[in-house]
Amino acid sequence: MFKAAINTIAYTRPIQATLSALLLLSVASLASAADSIATDTVQTVNTKSTRDCRTDIETQVPSYKYQSEQQRVLNCMIKQLQPYQQKDKTARQQYLAYKAQAWLNYAIHQDSMNSRSPAGPVAVGMAESILQALKNDTAQNIQLQQDIPMTSALMRPDLWATLSALKDSDGIESAPREMAFSEVALIWAATNQCERGWRESGIHFRMADRWLEQAREAYINVHDSQTNVALEKRIVDYYKQYAPLDASDDVCRGQILTPSKQ
Repeated sequence: MFKAAINTIAYTRPIQATLSALLLLSVASLASAADSIATDTVQTVNTKSTRDCRTDIETQVPSYKYQSEQQRVLNCMIKQLQPYQQKDKTARQQYLAYKAQAWLNYAIHQDSMNSRSPAGPVAVGMAESILQALKNDTAQNIQLQQDIPMTSALMRPDLWATLSALKDSDGIESAPREMAFSEVALIWAATNQCERGWRESGIHFRMADRWLEQAREAYINVHDSQTNVALEKRIVDYYKQYAPLDASDDVCRGQILTPSKQ
């Protein structure tokens, strides 16, 4: 059983070329963030960026007929993130900007479904904190290893092991976008499974897998064999640590992620 799980980690199949539809994904977070949000909270978060964007959109025409004001505000925030996703920024800034975009994509999806789940406001709050840190040039204060929020759970420990091992090994330098999108996809998938069952989570787990495959391939391509062997060992160590934490009961209650016990 364990051997099969580790084989899942050490995938070497080629990177798929068509991933354009995957931009609606991506997510990691602070476990305490959802505690203050009631389950009947609507997806309207009154933060600095959302207030600024509400002012900006007053004179703008919606992109399509049924686009809500909240979706227009969140799209405005996504545009504010774009300068930090450019190649002239550090890999850390790019990673955080893409992660904030992924959070906003999730929040837009929740709003389009008229969801009253606390997951939507949590996503907006996460994106807002990152956006303000980027604007204030304090992104270096954001921890890269963040906890899974209370609205989600640790599922697919093999994928979480790969993600954490790449973070520890400076994998963000090689693939900031892929790392960010895979992280949010893992959280999104688990939330869906808790709220609506496994049939609603499969596509998002597969997307997280593909993003991680890209990130791992990018890392391997720029490092020597000794470094890559060390990465695989770190993945195995994280898997052993995360496997007992797998939420097999499909209950979302968050998860604190601690560094691997090397």
